[in-house]
Amino acid sequence: MNKIPITVILPVKNEALNLPDCLGKLQRFSQIMVIDYGSADATPEIAAQYGAEVRQFNWNGKFPKKRNWTLKNIEIHNEWVLFLDADEFVTEAFVNEVATKTQDAMFNGFTLQFENYFMGKKLRFGYGFKKTALFKRSKGAYEKIEEDLGSHLDMEVHEHPEIEGKIGMINAKVIHKDFKNLEHYIAKHNAYSSWEAKRYLQLKASKNSQLSLNQKIKYGLLNTGLLPIVYFVGAYILKLGFLDGKAGFYLAKYKAHYFFQIQTKIAS
Repeated sequence: MNKIPITVILPVKNEALNLPDCLGKLQRFSQIMVIDYGSADATPEIAAQYGAEVRQFNWNGKFPKKRNWTLKNIEIHNEWVLFLDADEFVTEAFVNEVATKTQDAMFNGFTLQFENYFMGKKLRFGYGFKKTALFKRSKGAYEKIEEDLGSHLDMEVHEHPEIEGKIGMINAKVIHKDFKNLEHYIAKHNAYSSWEAKRYLQLKASKNSQLSLNQKIKYGLLNTGLLPIVYFVGAYILKLGFLDGKAGFYLAKYKAHYFFQIQTKIAS
């Protein structure tokens, strides 16, 4: 079978639990790269076992972080690149659709949609999750965010690629299912909230106007102090999260608390 000419890039740290299932589903792509940044478990060895190219990344606290560093410094064989996290698992339907749509010269990038799991349960309701993570490397790169506030947090979850030209949509969903426990989820989002609080203060100081509509809404609600309750009502009631049972309730509460953490860290 001919390999699909797309380079899949996975930035990882301590992902030995998620990586086997993730990499096992990527074998139709012609190049798989794992960018490891200080794993203390068997992540690099597992990546090598699945035929991935493993590169070590050591962040110096400044731009660029993993994704842009990879685009600028590592030999990538293909024009199209697909960025995934280790807890994101592709399906055959997704791979087939990507193989077809990336042949259309009209598009320079595609937005991915996700089928989310929480506490082991597939979620049917609440807010969906999308991100633009498949694009031509000659037409895009991740936004440049200066890390001059001493955060020392190598977070990229809220950074987005800036892509020239038309962006399409991949309809087949990627499965987002972390095999790590709830303690890991809580610790991860505590770190994310610290990064986002510092990012908010940086944007406020620079009076940056280059924000997406979603960012403007989010930061506007942060200013009012209403974001946690607005998110919970939206996710659990308006988006029918209550139909997902206790998993829907807990996720809405945890996400609302995440925004509460950001607010209190900004105020502290």
